[in-house]
Amino acid sequence: MILHGGRKVLAALLLSVLLLATSCSAKTPGRFDQAQQDSSRQKSGQAVVKTATQGSEFNKFFPEASNGYQRVYTQEKKGFAEAKLKKGGKDIAMLSISDTSSTPATAAKFSKSTKKIGGYPAVEIGNTQTAILVGKYQVKVLSRDPSFTASDRAAWLQKFNLNGLAKLK
Repeated sequence: MILHGGRKVLAALLLSVLLLATSCSAKTPGRFDQAQQDSSRQKSGQAVVKTATQGSEFNKFFPEASNGYQRVYTQEKKGFAEAKLKKGGKDIAMLSISDTSSTPATAAKFSKSTKKIGGYPAVEIGNTQTAILVGKYQVKVLSRDPSFTASDRAAWLQKFNLNGLAKLK
């Protein structure tokens, strides 16, 4: 009987020693620990600069829906606003305005542009996107349906209130 009670005490003692030993040992770094530390320390890696325009400020510059099209706002955050363009319940295109002060490389791609839409430098991005630079703001239309062509994108870019956006600071 004493032997059985001693086993319980011995088991509890061994378990306590095992827990103490494993909790005090140094953890071996995982594959991603260094990358996590690096990205946590980076200030330059912040997604949006403090001076970026609030996304809600952009909504008034989006084109009105007409001729069977619907405009549905889908995202609004600091430095960015986006809306779906729908026709017949189908997503036709994405419309967006973004503040490029957070992404200087975005604005730089317009420096070599020879094309203009609405008087602003324009670029084609792949086969589905057309963008213009209005001051520090990129205005972009992205086709979601093959029927929505580059000329449709250019026409919708001109429907934005570009002059009003140009005055936004």
